[in-house]
Amino acid sequence: MKSHVWRPLYIVLGVIALVLLARTVLVPKDFGIGERGYMYGWHRKGNEADWKAVQVKYKTMEYCKDCHEDKYNDLRHSPHAAIQCENCHGPALGHPDDPPTLTIDRHRDLCIRCHASLPYKASGRGAIRGINPETHHPEAECVLCHYPHNPKLEAKR
Repeated sequence: MKSHVWRPLYIVLGVIALVLLARTVLVPKDFGIGERGYMYGWHRKGNEADWKAVQVKYKTMEYCKDCHEDKYNDLRHSPHAAIQCENCHGPALGHPDDPPTLTIDRHRDLCIRCHASLPYKASGRGAIRGINPETHHPEAECVLCHYPHNPKLEAKR
């Protein structure tokens, strides 16, 4: 055979050898090994302690329910029911032990990202009631007039 056939074959074999060498060096020995033999997935017995030490940054709405039951109930029965508290208030990591870590973002851009009217209505986002942010009270925060936990209710001051 001519060398134009052998050269690409050598390159392919070299790449395969490099990949196998890299896998041997980079992949931990217990990767994919479970109680019943080889298992597909990313679980490793060798790093379970590392994962147990990880603190969860986002806690979901259920975490807030016990201390903020009034807000939870308002939100749960509103058009905003699918929005988690931490979308507006930030991650609950450290709260309630350190209340200042949980911020209340009243910036209008937070509301505008969903409530700016769209020229196309075909998407699910297009079904959300929208405003023109340049003409709809651009100087004011939305929470001055609208109660964010349940927009159907009057703004609570």
